[in-house]
Amino acid sequence: MTNTLDSIDALVAKARRAQAILDGYSQEQVDLIAAAIVYHLSRPELATRIAEMAYEETGMGLVASKRAKLTQKMPAIFHDIRKEKTVGVIDRDEENGITIIAKPFGVIAALVPSTNCEATPIFKSVLGIRARNAVICAPHPASKVTTQFVVSIIREILRSLEAPDDLVQCIDTPSKALAGELMAQCDLTMATGSGDMVKAAYSSGRPAYGVGVGNAAVIIDETVDLEETAANISIGKTGDNASGCSAENAIIVHASIYDEFLQALEAQGAYIATMGDKQKLQAVMWEGGHVSRKVVARPAGEIAALAGIELPADSRFIVVKETDTGPGFPFSGEKLSLVLTCYKYESFEEAVALVNRITDYSGSGHSCGIHSNDGVRILKLGLETRTSRVIVRQPHGIANSGSWSNGLAKTFSLGCGSWGGNSVSENVTQKHYYNTTRIAEPIERKVPDEAEIYGPMLNRIADLRIALGV
Repeated sequence: MTNTLDSIDALVAKARRAQAILDGYSQEQVDLIAAAIVYHLSRPELATRIAEMAYEETGMGLVASKRAKLTQKMPAIFHDIRKEKTVGVIDRDEENGITIIAKPFGVIAALVPSTNCEATPIFKSVLGIRARNAVICAPHPASKVTTQFVVSIIREILRSLEAPDDLVQCIDTPSKALAGELMAQCDLTMATGSGDMVKAAYSSGRPAYGVGVGNAAVIIDETVDLEETAANISIGKTGDNASGCSAENAIIVHASIYDEFLQALEAQGAYIATMGDKQKLQAVMWEGGHVSRKVVARPAGEIAALAGIELPADSRFIVVKETDTGPGFPFSGEKLSLVLTCYKYESFEEAVALVNRITDYSGSGHSCGIHSNDGVRILKLGLETRTSRVIVRQPHGIANSGSWSNGLAKTFSLGCGSWGGNSVSENVTQKHYYNTTRIAEPIERKVPDEAEIYGPMLNRIADLRIALGV
C-alpha cells in the first residue's frame, strides 16, 4: 500500500465491510474474540518477543516493563471488562421504564504512541471489537514495525476464529497527514499520543476521546513510613523507564522529613543532583522548548552521560531540587524521563497550591498523588486540585491507570477533563467504545407539588421573589 490518502480510503472501506459482519455477532462471539486476543498476546514467549521488538525499535523503556503490560496488565483489563455487556440490551431499569441498548460506533481510528506501541494496539482492538467496532491503528513512525507486528498477530487470531481479519488494520507508512485523514474518515478517534495529535483528533470534525499531558505531582507528609514511601516512589518512577504519562514527575516533601526522605530515596537508587548537575541536565534535556527524545525513557546513566555527569553504578533515577514552576523552571514540567523534581513545603496549604501551580504549567487535569495517613489532608487535595485522579499511598506510575491495589478502571488511556482539553475526566474503558439507545416506556408517576420540587429551599426562594418585587 502506498503513502497516499487513497490508502486510507481503502483501509476504511475494508473496515466498514468487516464491521458490517461483526455487527451481527452475539455477546458470546465478541467476548470469545477479545479473550483470544488477550490470551495469546499475553503468552510469555510472544510477549517477550514483542517487548524486545518495541525496545529495539524505539530505544525507549524497559523490556521487563513492556512484557508486564502484556502478561499482567492486559489480562487485568480484560478481567475488568469481561462481564460488561456490550451487545444488545445492556441494562433495564424497571422502575423508570428505561431499556438501554449498546450499539457500535462503526470504525475507530486508534492512535498508537511510540512509548506504548506494544500494548495500545491490543487494548484498543479488544475494547473496540467487544463493542462491535472495526479498528484501524495509526502508529507513530518511530514504532511502526512493532505496531504492525502486533496487528498482524491480532489479524491471525481473527482468521483462526473465522472472523473478518479486516476488523483490525494498520497504516503501513504512517505520517501525520495519513493519521489526519484517517481521523477525518472514521466514526470515532481514540487518541493516545502527543498533545498535537490529540488536538488534531478533536479538530478532525469527528468525535474523539483524547488524553492529556501527564505531570504527576505527589505530596509526601510527615505521617507516613519514609522507607515504604520511598520504595513506592521508586517503583512508580522507574517503571518502563518513566515512559508513561502517570510516572511521578515531582515530589513535594514536608520540611520536617525532607533530608531524611532524600536519604530514603538514595537507598532506593536515587542520585541527588547538585546545583551544578542540575544546570548540566537542563542544558541537554530540552530542545526547542520540548523534552529531547535523547532522554525520553532512557536509562539514568545515559541521561547523566549526555550531561557529562558520572553516576554511581547502582543509580536508577535522578532527583533534581526545585523551588518554583513555569517556563523559567523547566524541571517543573513533564519530563518523560528518569528525572524526578523535588520540592520542599512547610504548610499543607502551600503544598496543595504548589500542586496546582505545577499542573497548571504542565499536566492540567491529569493526576496528582499523596502519601499521607491524614484523611482530612487527602480529601483537601481532592477538593482543591484541578486533576481527574488523586492516588493515595501507591506507586503513582502504576496505580494511576488502575491496578489490583485500587478500584480505578484499568486502562492505557487517561482522560483529563476540560482542564486537559479532553471530553472525559476518568480512565477511558469499555463504556467509552459504544453508543447507547434508551427506550423510554410510560410509567405511573405522581406529579410533585412545589414543596416536593423545592424542598426546604422553598421558603427562602419564595421570600426572595417578594423581595425582588416579582
